[in-house]
Amino acid sequence: MSYFTISKASQFKLYKSSYPFSLKRLPFCSLASPDPPLKNDEIFTDPIPIQETQVLKNDKISSVSSPIQETQAVKNDEISTNPSPNQETQVQSERLMRRTPRGKLRNQEKVEDIICRMMANRAWTTRLQNSIRSLVTQFDHDLVYNVLHGARNAEHALQFFRWVERAGLFKHDYVTHCKIIEIIGRASKLNHARCILLDMPKKGVEWDEELFVMLIDSYGKAGIVQESVKLFQKMSELGVPRTIKSYDTLFKVIMRRGRYMMAKRYFNKMSGEGIVPTVHTYNVMIWGFFLSKRVETANRFFEEMKSKEILPNEVTYNTMINGYYRVKNVEEAEKYFAEMKGRDIVPNVITYTTMIKGYVETGQFDKGLDIFGEMQNFGLKPNAITYSTLLPGLCEAQKMSEARAVLKEMAAKYIAPTDNSIFKRLMLSQCEVGDLDAAADVLKAMIRLSIPTEAGHYGVLIEHFCKAGVYDKAVNFLDKLIEKEVILGQQSVLDMEPTAYNPMIEYLCNNGKTKKAETLFRQLMKVGVQDPIAFNNLIRGHSKEGNPDSAFELTKIMIRRKIPSEASAYKLLTESYLRKGEPADAKSALDSMIENGHLPDSSLYRSVMESLFEDGRVQTASRVMQAMLDKGVKEHMDVVAKILEALLLRGHVEEAIGRIELLLHSGCVPDVDSLLSVLCEKGKTIAALKLVDFCLERDCNIDFSSYEKVLDSLLTAGKTLNAYSILCKIMEKGGNTDWSSCEELIKSLNEQGNTKQADVLSRMIKGKNKTTGSKKGKKLEAMAS
Repeated sequence: MSYFTISKASQFKLYKSSYPFSLKRLPFCSLASPDPPLKNDEIFTDPIPIQETQVLKNDKISSVSSPIQETQAVKNDEISTNPSPNQETQVQSERLMRRTPRGKLRNQEKVEDIICRMMANRAWTTRLQNSIRSLVTQFDHDLVYNVLHGARNAEHALQFFRWVERAGLFKHDYVTHCKIIEIIGRASKLNHARCILLDMPKKGVEWDEELFVMLIDSYGKAGIVQESVKLFQKMSELGVPRTIKSYDTLFKVIMRRGRYMMAKRYFNKMSGEGIVPTVHTYNVMIWGFFLSKRVETANRFFEEMKSKEILPNEVTYNTMINGYYRVKNVEEAEKYFAEMKGRDIVPNVITYTTMIKGYVETGQFDKGLDIFGEMQNFGLKPNAITYSTLLPGLCEAQKMSEARAVLKEMAAKYIAPTDNSIFKRLMLSQCEVGDLDAAADVLKAMIRLSIPTEAGHYGVLIEHFCKAGVYDKAVNFLDKLIEKEVILGQQSVLDMEPTAYNPMIEYLCNNGKTKKAETLFRQLMKVGVQDPIAFNNLIRGHSKEGNPDSAFELTKIMIRRKIPSEASAYKLLTESYLRKGEPADAKSALDSMIENGHLPDSSLYRSVMESLFEDGRVQTASRVMQAMLDKGVKEHMDVVAKILEALLLRGHVEEAIGRIELLLHSGCVPDVDSLLSVLCEKGKTIAALKLVDFCLERDCNIDFSSYEKVLDSLLTAGKTLNAYSILCKIMEKGGNTDWSSCEELIKSLNEQGNTKQADVLSRMIKGKNKTTGSKKGKKLEAMAS
């Protein structure tokens, strides 16, 4: 950071000058940031003669030096011309004193820098004010000015400006007033700037036109035209003389807002006051009329200035040319371009850029290229605006070889365009004509020009390389995208489209690189992408590669975010768990599949049930069987029979009976005879008893031989009462009583003291035998058999 040292306010009068200078061009203000750039149209048509102003500005800066600089120069001259021995010793001593001890910084921080840093890092409180006061012994003009200039923002500068004055530390003069009005005006703190300006006479500081011009321009840039006009009118009330400079500023402010009628009135008023317009004045007026599309009025003012012998300059012709292009009148624009050359006014870069822009906007791309070539032939170097104007036209005209050459020229000259969106358009255009290498060169040019690459740029290349089947290059672009975390860029405005990342993810998942695909998609998810196609592809990819846990994690994310899933992805996930030997997780995946509204196919149910059964998870397999039956699948009865048998043998009788009842309701009849036979063979009499009891209650079709096996098992196990109960139920149902062990059961009942049950059973058998021939008996017997 550099500063200007000015000791007295009176010296500042040397810098004050008449139009075309403004305070922004004075030496003490030269470090202020320039006005923000206008849009492309305004850049081409800005009527301010930049080159002349710059020359005058440089002359002023080079012709003025501060008293301190002059004193230093004299001192150096005295030391360097014939020094005496004493002087030589003194010089050496000073040099030794200036040596910096080892370990310390050579350039110590200036006081004004310290104050600016303190204001930026701390709230403006009494404590901060005391800290600044303890740091500075005396607030002189140079220090105050440099602090205002170096303040990090306008609010800091305003607080400091007011504080040093109210605290009696410093009395502001014309220079510091100019500086603060410039700073806060640029920051749109216009009410503060107005108050400071109008209070200046109360402090004994005189006004001049420059201060009002500065504030009028600030109001105009903020879009508050009425305040600019009021301030301009107030100048005459306050006795501040108005010159052509004030009028020019006012014209530019009101013309920028389309108030061309007001501009005409003030132009007539200016003429009535005897103020002679300059070429700059006419340039502003013509520019404003074209801005409002008042072509005839603009042309009349152009002819008027020539009639008054005010010679148009290159800015005038640039304005006329651009104005006619704005209304699509190419012929008139070409006429003024020719007239400009005829008057020996050399067209500059702005002129040619304006012509190129006009031709591009009217679709005359060949003429635009011709004028671009003419410009280069005359030794004029295209600037960023020129290239930014030409490239879109070349893309639209599908002149991609020319566009590639222009881009190469830009990259070689390190000239970046004013609009970075042109790069994506260039990429798309090159891809559309099938020149993928040229599209990749666009990305290289961006990197060379230090233009931030965004996800959208990589997305265009990845999409079209995938479409062309050049997946290796697409993967290379993807690696750079992931490595640099371009997707997560804070300033990114070009997002990666689904047409780019979905084909890439699908390719990676199908070629054993699902992990890389998920890394890409995780970054996309952080910026809000929730693409169901990508999710399902990732699930398939992980499942195929034997990473079902990663796939299942993605399904959980989809469920939480209510993202639709696909049945095929769940099927692969379930099968992946089965291949890995994890049937319990396969069952969880199957359940999730059903909960999300998908219907697994019959084979998937069988695979899960068999895997669980083989793993000894009979009850879990039973629950899968239940889910299968609930969904109406009535196949794989062989596996169902194994599960029922295992449940009964393991003592899960109630669960097995529940599943049998579900089968019956579904229209499926299990082989109960086989189940009873196995239970009797294994000595599971209680399980057999409960199963028979259930079958009798449901009138199931069971062979009497199965009943006999159960009764024999009960009798052998000494469970005579259970056998008695079952036999009575069979007889009540009208079943066959030709059980060979009936007498033995009666005998066992008597021996065990159950004489009553023995007597009842004996009478039932005798009564049953008497009614065997009846129709009812035959019917019951048939039911039992």
